[in-house]
Amino acid sequence: MPSSLSDRSQWPDPVSLGSHVSLESLSLGIVETNSWTSAMVACDAMGKTANVVVIQAEWNDMLGAVIKVAGMPSDVRTAVEAGAYAASSMQQLRSSLWINRPDPDALRAIISPPEFNVLIEQSVVLQPVSETNLMSNPSTSGLALGFIETQGFTAVFEAIDTAVKAAAVEVVGKEKLGGGYVTVVIRGDVAAVNAAVEAAKPKIEGLGKLIACHVIARPSPAALSLLPK
Repeated sequence: MPSSLSDRSQWPDPVSLGSHVSLESLSLGIVETNSWTSAMVACDAMGKTANVVVIQAEWNDMLGAVIKVAGMPSDVRTAVEAGAYAASSMQQLRSSLWINRPDPDALRAIISPPEFNVLIEQSVVLQPVSETNLMSNPSTSGLALGFIETQGFTAVFEAIDTAVKAAAVEVVGKEKLGGGYVTVVIRGDVAAVNAAVEAAKPKIEGLGKLIACHVIARPSPAALSLLPK
């Protein structure tokens, strides 16, 4: 594993945390969930609750998803508590922790290099889009995000077709988590996304297993930074 991964200079620019912040003083926060939707909900909660930056997201082929954030110790602790609560409310929380000033050598294992999983045919280590890029791209500034996650492709295909026919929403992209878990993300105004997601739910029964249907209103830059490309 490249030694450069232990270097905090590889982390996103912490300028949003304040000019007085040094990279050496940052702490690391982790929230691990059982689904990609709940990981995104946790990420949004962390971004809205405290002044933290997303370092990366990572998932494996056993249905696990983890969000990694950095910031000042008090902010990281607050963010992790908020993210864990959000995932727990969806009954999808696996675990959470915060690490004050992580050891540089430990970061070689915690901060992962790029990885492509040939089984699910996509990257499983996701680097966030910078907030600067988000602000300059109006296509990412929708009022709400909707997540439809199932175990089984047929179910999510039927659900998303119903969703886009029911309301004026746009498909953002699709993510696979392994184990047959697949999520389609939509965006639009809050009313339209809510209507689309509600219309999609009944279509899943009998075709696959519903993992999550969720709407994030006014998503945080943290959540927007991890949307499918």
